[in-house]
Amino acid sequence: MKVRTLIVDDESLARERLRSFLEAESEVEIVAECTNGNEALESIRRLAPDLIFIDVQMPGRSGLQVLMELPEHQRPAIVFATAHERFAVDAFDLSAVDYLLKPFDRDRFRQALRRAVGYLHRSRGVSAAPAPAAPEALGRNERITVKADGRLVFLRCDEIIRVEAADNYAILHLVGSRLMVRETLAALEARLGAEIFARVNRSALVHRDQIREIQPAQHGDYTVVLRDGTKLPLSRTLRGQLDRFLS
Repeated sequence: MKVRTLIVDDESLARERLRSFLEAESEVEIVAECTNGNEALESIRRLAPDLIFIDVQMPGRSGLQVLMELPEHQRPAIVFATAHERFAVDAFDLSAVDYLLKPFDRDRFRQALRRAVGYLHRSRGVSAAPAPAAPEALGRNERITVKADGRLVFLRCDEIIRVEAADNYAILHLVGSRLMVRETLAALEARLGAEIFARVNRSALVHRDQIREIQPAQHGDYTVVLRDGTKLPLSRTLRGQLDRFLS
């Protein structure tokens, strides 16, 4: 089933660029284009798209206002595409899947699309998404954006040693510091990608390059030892990933 997608931007060149990127993706169907927030709100209610690429500042209603007027259960997956970085905190508060800063290239666009499609599969309870719909793994030097204490923090993947679950929060253990963010471990795992970060147990996600040893423990269990000396139990359900860790 194709991802029914709506483009919303008051600039014709921006719409044209998004359209050209989307038309190259076989899993996407463009259902409409809108030039302002009022048109967008009407089109969302009439067409019920799966995904929206939307600007923030537009005539009529802003992209943020459009979302705020929609009940949460009626909101599609949202990717903001804007030249204004200062609205990112508000966008993520409204559960945006991603936030594209103009100008963005095709690779960055495709990363946002894959995250959005992965989000749609998870929200619909699809257990096995086809390969094109899986969230794209982040590059080792690529940035991830997290919200901490009202701030928007930009981190490189290599700055994150491990991530620890804390109820509905997560603690990011960084090189020389740590951050607590209001995001679940599962959500961060999806954003970071399994190519670089490995889930070792129900409460811990680690950067694969930070794994120094995997030691046998009592009763056939194993312990993962990180380069900073941290020791984490390896879940029995994840024991089959030993070969992947060591490869």
